[in-house]
Amino acid sequence: MATIDDWLEGARLRTLPAAAAPVLIGVGGAVSLAAFSPLRSILALLVALLLQIGVNFSNDYSDGVRGTDDWRTGPPRLTGGGVVSPRTVLMAALACFALAGALGLILVALSGQWFLLIFGALAVAAAWFYTGGSNPYGYLGVGFSELFVFVFFGLMATVATTWVQIPVAPWWLWTAASGVGLLSVALLFVNNIRDIPTDEVAGKRTLPVRMGDRYARLSYQLLVFIGLGFGVVSLTALPQIVYLTVAIAFLFAFIFVTRPVRQGAAGRDLLAVLRNTGFLTLAYGIVLAVGLALS
Repeated sequence: MATIDDWLEGARLRTLPAAAAPVLIGVGGAVSLAAFSPLRSILALLVALLLQIGVNFSNDYSDGVRGTDDWRTGPPRLTGGGVVSPRTVLMAALACFALAGALGLILVALSGQWFLLIFGALAVAAAWFYTGGSNPYGYLGVGFSELFVFVFFGLMATVATTWVQIPVAPWWLWTAASGVGLLSVALLFVNNIRDIPTDEVAGKRTLPVRMGDRYARLSYQLLVFIGLGFGVVSLTALPQIVYLTVAIAFLFAFIFVTRPVRQGAAGRDLLAVLRNTGFLTLAYGIVLAVGLALS
């Protein structure tokens, strides 16, 4: 019988900072625009976290029933490891999606921005068909996975959080959203770099598999560097000394987090990079949220 620890591992808590970061930035944007709503901000955060957990359970189910996880090097999955029945994992994923949808409906009703329901439905569809369905786009390796992560866990999550509080989206909000989107893509990239050997065996053709280890590692570093760079550009309204401090801190963070990838870490050694990239994304969200709120 599965333990609480098994379910927590299945929920992949290390990915949740990346889900929270864009919402924090969106909240900072709302504060900057003098439109902060605690209730709407909390609802936006819960929706983002539930969608991420739903994605994680959905991937666990889909990869498990396909046998993709039979060769994985990371922590064992609920379905692939035989810890929980596939149906139970599927029900957990659908429950998360349903609860996220219900909270999202409340949020949209409060804001009156009904068109956002379309984007919410698209986000759930993108989450499911990443590894679900007869032809999951996550197995194609043509960039759809990275594009949808950038759009839904970067642009949409950030801008929509501000938009449900005030229907305004200044350029600096889009720049900050682009940065967190690229960091989220970097998180996906380093996860797939770790799995290149096993994904090749399982027939899962992710973009890193197609690019090869060397170019995938270079791409990961560029994603992190450019993502942090977008954040620096977003904070130009801050006092110069604060602005320079943030820029230098981001540079050192980039060097520290990406070093193992440059040095050739592989397999389980990349789990620390995955964790640190998640924490970097969260730190980016906190810094941007505070910086925008004070601008």
